[in-house]
Amino acid sequence: MAQHKSAKKRIRQTARRTAVNRGRLSKIRTSIKNVETAIASGDKAAAEAALRAAQPVIQSGARKSVLPRNTAARKISRLAARVKSLKK
Repeated sequence: MAQHKSAKKRIRQTARRTAVNRGRLSKIRTSIKNVETAIASGDKAAAEAALRAAQPVIQSGARKSVLPRNTAARKISRLAARVKSLKK
């Protein structure tokens, strides 16, 4: 266990940061799942709406360093390609 005051503070900060990041990652996964569910249903309008809602959430995760920047870009790109390929 930490003995120094600064080490104890780092433990508290890390716990708080971890909780915040877990919440952000959960939000990202949920938004991706919503897009994939809309794609599976075959409804292009719903899929486009879900993608429009998911895109800022994913980009926000990349900005806050929850996801690597390229990973976020790849996820958005692949989801967009899948939505675009849906029939009207």
